Amino acid sequence: MLQIPTALDETTPVSLRPVLTPMPVMTPAGVRLLDAAGDLFYDRGVRAVGVDLIAETAGTTKKTLYDRFGSKDALVRLYLLQRAGRWREHLLARLESAPADRESQVLLVFDVLEAWMGPQRRGCAFVNAYAELGDTDHPAVPVIRAEKAWMRALFDALTDDPALGAHLHLLYEGTLVLLTAGANPKAVPEGRAAARSAMAPP
Repeated sequence: MLQIPTALDETTPVSLRPVLTPMPVMTPAGVRLLDAAGDLFYDRGVRAVGVDLIAETAGTTKKTLYDRFGSKDALVRLYLLQRAGRWREHLLARLESAPADRESQVLLVFDVLEAWMGPQRRGCAFVNAYAELGDTDHPAVPVIRAEKAWMRALFDALTDDPALGAHLHLLYEGTLVLLTAGANPKAVPEGRAAARSAMAPP
């Protein structure tokens, strides 16, 4: 059976390395800055939020922000890296407590997604960031792409079938878009039904 990649080592595929890089050790001020930046970037957008607002919200100075992170771009990268790590840990913990059969595990991913998003409809943080940053050399772009690659690797591992994993990953990403940007309250049940159909024996 394929293994779910969870750590950075010599066997980690290149496509996943940017999102499995460990978070740096941070001072209390650094933690406050990153938490403030994460909330602001997600709620308002990366481009709309300046370092002055981040520092003010965190109760620090702009100098402290630059001392801890070097640049706003580096802070954006860490915001997405932290968010990816939190989602990954939450999802894997839920999967560990679920029945081990393929269908139960896959369908649970859709349920966890719905609970994670809750009532807010800002959408996927990674898609939102990419919409602003585009195909550029911004340091956050490799993290965005690696997060999507990790979700694909997850479905490959849960099904032990890369072709089916690709199908399910498309359903998952589409479900997320329809749940948020599409304002479709039935997106998750419909996504689950489509995933169940995709896994049904021929």
